[in-house]
Amino acid sequence: MTTALAYRRAIEAEALVERTGRVTQFFGLVVEAEGPDVFVGERCEIRSGSGEVTFAEVVGLRAGRVLLMPYGELRAIRLGSEVVATGRTLDVGVGPALLGRVVDAFGRPLDDGPPLATSARYPLFADARNPLSRPRIDHVLETGVAAIDTLTAVGRGQRIGIFAGSGVGKSVLLGMIARHTAADVNVIALIGERGREVLDFVEGVVGEKGRARSVVLVATSDQPALIRARAALAATAIAEYFRDQGLHVVLAMDSITRVAVAQREIGLALGEPPTARGFTPSVFAMLPRILERGGPIEGAGTITAFYSVLVEGDDVNDPISDSIRAILDGHIVLSRDLANHGHYPAIDLLRSHSRLARNLCTPHERELAKEALEALSVYETHRDLVEIGAYRAGSNRDLDRSIRLMPPLRELLRQDLDRHHTRTDSLAALARILGDAGAAR
Repeated sequence: MTTALAYRRAIEAEALVERTGRVTQFFGLVVEAEGPDVFVGERCEIRSGSGEVTFAEVVGLRAGRVLLMPYGELRAIRLGSEVVATGRTLDVGVGPALLGRVVDAFGRPLDDGPPLATSARYPLFADARNPLSRPRIDHVLETGVAAIDTLTAVGRGQRIGIFAGSGVGKSVLLGMIARHTAADVNVIALIGERGREVLDFVEGVVGEKGRARSVVLVATSDQPALIRARAALAATAIAEYFRDQGLHVVLAMDSITRVAVAQREIGLALGEPPTARGFTPSVFAMLPRILERGGPIEGAGTITAFYSVLVEGDDVNDPISDSIRAILDGHIVLSRDLANHGHYPAIDLLRSHSRLARNLCTPHERELAKEALEALSVYETHRDLVEIGAYRAGSNRDLDRSIRLMPPLRELLRQDLDRHHTRTDSLAALARILGDAGAAR
């Protein structure tokens, strides 16, 4: 490309006329302005009288006025403050330089590392993919977590929800997956987290080894709703970049529920009617647009996505949880009862399900999983009788076998954060446990 042609293209791409407007109202989360001539999703600058500049996004148009939502605080705003259109939609810088770094929702570094030299920019909003362009998922992804690899097998490119109430171990399980999963890159999104927990998660849960191949994106609970909602899109865009380089990516988002709550705040501020449990229609429209962006792509890599889902009162059937579960390819349910007994990860295997396990596992592996789950089910059905000592050994042959299986099964399914199990070893251990119990009949 000649120098003259480069200059010409640069001039053609540059906006030679500045489009401006004026603030007419600011109430709650929404700034209302007269002008400028903008499109929904465009980034604008709001310039206060003191010279401060705050970026905002056009989120709607109403009665000839522009509705904007700021990415930061607007303490110095006043009637008539200037609104300037930038002509750009929201995007995020991507590139290999992101690996090992902690960034915010705009891709700016939060750690003490050097400035980020990203090689490209990816849009936060992506077009829906043709469903026929999605390759079939037929390769098992080894997570290093015995309970998942043996009884709820996950495929490379699958999307899984981790459902639990607060304080049951969702974040720790996501950290274990980030540490031990056989993936090229981890993209970890901490959305709506308490600020004090971010450093603990990065250093204590992900660890130095896991962080070296990870990008951690953070939007804490004290940030505006628009930033928390857009953080999920930014993390997905970063994962898409690495996938497009032919890499196998694990996207771990904690939590998608807080993204839905942020979108509810935005919808209510714009005047949307609340529907199920106060969630607005835009929430249920947004969820599939985020969740459907994972998976494999023809001729490139894959995104295997794990989304933690914070359920209200341990009810996994609340509207948001139910909507998410209907979109995803499987769900892992964590049990507060198991957590209270010190069983971690507290996976309730009888309520967890991988929709692709049948296609991913061999007949022998499926038979092992079926036998183990039947034993767990029999024991759970009669647990009260066993624990109060009302059951007499020999009365029920299947229950006798389940009682014998419980100690070694629990030992296999318990796992410390730092401990890694290969899938081969876990399946061999399960086969040995089941075989020993059968021999003892």
